Amino acid sequence: MNNKILGNLGESIAEKYLLKSGYAVVSKNFRCPIGEIDIIALNKNSLIFVEVKTRTSTKFGYPKEAVNYYKKNKIIKVAETFLSYNKKYTNYLARFDVIEILIDPKTFKLDNLNHIKNAFTL
Repeated sequence: MNNKILGNLGESIAEKYLLKSGYAVVSKNFRCPIGEIDIIALNKNSLIFVEVKTRTSTKFGYPKEAVNYYKKNKIIKVAETFLSYNKKYTNYLARFDVIEILIDPKTFKLDNLNHIKNAFTL
């Protein structure tokens, strides 16, 4: 399975999980010249910027470990861009979550999902 297909599968699983958990998805794959945010969702008084990381094994580390200092700063800048385009969300509290997903490489089914709320801050 190539990385693009694996990433799309993980994002789909993460979106379904968020919807089941009472979140309202505002945007998927928001892109700007700086980069992309996988999912932007509302939950109560928070606007959550979600980075989804999907892997088929932990051989090279857990998926969340791919969200390094550089990636965090990029996500924050993209979130600021989103808010500048969408003024109606500026009164919400911003939160940055990571959803790490492990997929069974034989069945391509969900093996584990870990939702890390407040994974990092501004």
